[in-house]
Amino acid sequence: MTSMMIAVFFLLMALAVPIAHAMLGGTAFALWMEGRPMAVLAQRLYSPTQSFPMLAVPFFILAGSLMMQGRFGEYLVNIARLFVGNMRGGLGQVSVIGSVMFGGVSGSAVADATAMGNALIPVQKKAGYPGGFAAAVNASSSTISVLIPPSIPLILYGLVANVSIIDLFVAGILPGVMLGLGMFACVWWVARRKGLPRSPLPGGFRAFRSQLLMAIPALLMPVFIIGTLRFGVATPTEVSVMAVAYALVVCGLIYRDLTWRGAWNAAVETAMMTGAVMLIIMASSTIQWLLTAEQVPQNLALWVTGTLSEPWLIILALNLVMLVVGAFLDLPAAVLLLGPLFVGIGQAIGMDPVQLGLMMVVNLSIGLYTPPVGTTLFISAGIARVGIGETVRALVPFYLVALFVLMLISYVPALTIY
Repeated sequence: MTSMMIAVFFLLMALAVPIAHAMLGGTAFALWMEGRPMAVLAQRLYSPTQSFPMLAVPFFILAGSLMMQGRFGEYLVNIARLFVGNMRGGLGQVSVIGSVMFGGVSGSAVADATAMGNALIPVQKKAGYPGGFAAAVNASSSTISVLIPPSIPLILYGLVANVSIIDLFVAGILPGVMLGLGMFACVWWVARRKGLPRSPLPGGFRAFRSQLLMAIPALLMPVFIIGTLRFGVATPTEVSVMAVAYALVVCGLIYRDLTWRGAWNAAVETAMMTGAVMLIIMASSTIQWLLTAEQVPQNLALWVTGTLSEPWLIILALNLVMLVVGAFLDLPAAVLLLGPLFVGIGQAIGMDPVQLGLMMVVNLSIGLYTPPVGTTLFISAGIARVGIGETVRALVPFYLVALFVLMLISYVPALTIY
């Protein structure tokens, strides 16, 4: 039954059927071939929607959307420009620094790529940056957002792997900073070679002071989230609701730039993103049920540990599989599909599930800017109005940095376990 489900799933994917529908098609075909009632499919689709921790996903998305309706993005870009604008390639560094700060608000690489790309790529091109390089910086640096709390992929992994979301959030901070520093160095190296200009923000300390004061309330959101979770004040779901209230207070009373139209746009954007994520979650639960019923995770763990005797080889094999899968599946879908399978393998070799989760998210985030289905790659290239090939060529040093950070996370547990 599993082989039939996988075959139909890949066939539908090859026919350009959306991922969630391909999952459902594969599961339905397998059930039909086994003579099982389709009512089972409806039951499995309904089951994950009743998860209380799952409510954290739409509320964190809404909090980030509310923050970005006003001028917070402008404040964030100006703060980053004041810090790094005097460097060569300063506008490229702004993309990296901005993504680190933006990640603490949105938790979504796609939202980061869209917001930062629209704000910076046209300015970078006007300043003389090659379009492919501008798109490459935006496409790669935006993936930092999936590591800095609140991270939607880490929430999904925590739910399917039964791992503490609080531990994942705390463990994601250092890898996110490492990735940011690596890309910062990469932009500096390319900017030196290409002689890219400096782009300081006029105004000096007076501008810095005013922009910082305006950006601080929003930048404190990740501190508020981590602090509340770390000290056990509330659950992740409760904190997500508090984050929405925090965003309303900041945008409505401090910034005073949240209009009724902006609130409506944030609600619509949240509904669309939540609908897409929830459909994938519902569809993946049917596949997980079938795999569990046939004991695929247990058998896979036994086969892998029996075939590859050394733990470091198993970790390398897992990374290679994820790099391939990540190039074809979007990040949430890949986490939901591979998480239940790989947790058993990780347990068999004594790998901490938090380390495995960070390894998965870092690995699969590389797929977001890798052809043929790289979401941030296509968003950034579209904003820059350059070809995918030109952008991919400019991405080569960023791939190397991301792979280096991935290897550190994979083989140095101390970086992700606290």
